[in-house]
Amino acid sequence: MKFYSLNNIAPEVSFDTAVVNGIAPDKGLYFPKEINALPSSFFENIESLANEEIAFTAIQQFVSGILPDDVLKTILKEVLDFDFPVVEITPNIGTLELFHGPTMAFKDVGARFMAQCLGYFSRSTKNEVTVLVATSGDTGGAVANGFLGVAGVNVVILYPSGKVSDIQERQLTTLGKNITALEVDGTFDDCQAMVKNAFLDKELLDHMKLTSANSINVARWLPQLFYFLFAYKQAKSKGKEIVFSVPSGNFGNICAGLVAQRLGMPVKHFIAATNVNDTVPQFMLTKEYTPKPSTATISNAMDVGDPSNFIRIRHLFQDDFEALKKNLSSYSFDDETTKVALKEIYDVNGYIADPHGAVGYLGLKKYQEQNPDTYGIFLETAHPVKFLDIVEETIHIKLEIPKQIQKVMGKEKKSIQISNYEDLKSFLKN
Repeated sequence: MKFYSLNNIAPEVSFDTAVVNGIAPDKGLYFPKEINALPSSFFENIESLANEEIAFTAIQQFVSGILPDDVLKTILKEVLDFDFPVVEITPNIGTLELFHGPTMAFKDVGARFMAQCLGYFSRSTKNEVTVLVATSGDTGGAVANGFLGVAGVNVVILYPSGKVSDIQERQLTTLGKNITALEVDGTFDDCQAMVKNAFLDKELLDHMKLTSANSINVARWLPQLFYFLFAYKQAKSKGKEIVFSVPSGNFGNICAGLVAQRLGMPVKHFIAATNVNDTVPQFMLTKEYTPKPSTATISNAMDVGDPSNFIRIRHLFQDDFEALKKNLSSYSFDDETTKVALKEIYDVNGYIADPHGAVGYLGLKKYQEQNPDTYGIFLETAHPVKFLDIVEETIHIKLEIPKQIQKVMGKEKKSIQISNYEDLKSFLKN
């Protein structure tokens, strides 16, 4: 399988080159040259398959010729060593829990898959790779955990000072070893802009090998399609048309879901639910893509004003707005409405969601007003304990601290403060 740049200037590359490059030389995102539908028998018999078998069948075409089958199976065994349950909220609504991994966020799968791939690719070379990543919340912790101790790989994480939760910050600033946290005086958009600038800086690139672990990287992005297949396996027996509502920031997760649909997964519709950072909801109303500075919210992992992966979604539908609209709706919700949803979900059956899941729930409810005879699944992308203060003060109960979180609570935070791109470049060159 070859991957090409969405800017269509750089040459096509194999999976390993796309992963190591992160972004193409023409600064476009990589995209698979083909997406071949899986046989209908795969979906007909999916209930009888283990998660590792489902994942292997789904991703094999994208890594063929680069990752031998036995290596891919070993990687998937390590990456998928926790559960992905769909928990029923009402007879027509379930939530797909994606927080049972080591950092209790959905990004654990993609981060660990990419780390394992990079480790495999660098096994026969002495060249070190620096993974540069911007985080608005959970990406940093998942990447830090996934890459911790991987030989030949250094990780540098940029995060906006004061704009991630205390637990999120501890998960990316307390590990040490090959992980360094840079605390940026600014927003997530500033962090992301610095990362993009680094990939454009020829002087820096002559000095070191850089790659990205944000969802712009194909090895971080593509494995997220597993979630939708795992959910379909569990919800198929409902006998209703299935819709997914995905809390969306950089739009990598929902884009992977649309790839799963392209593989043949029977799903009626996708809902991209956002907070007040509503660039995509506005696009779906006006057909005009107008990025803007991000606004801080209680669902901070979605505080993205210019989502990188939306170009992949548009490309998937060949920029045909009507085709896109048939498959995707997008709605935005403010913090107060999100808190009301947290309380509503808890009142319905005692389920404790996090703010991102609550936004997904709101998007699903809005869609189901016009489409009641569907089974809707909203993605619960992070454990509520990662947003302890908001959740506890909203639903008035005390949350239990899981063991994954307890491990980082007492550790000392270590970060380096930076203000601008020159600070970042100076750090990377030293």
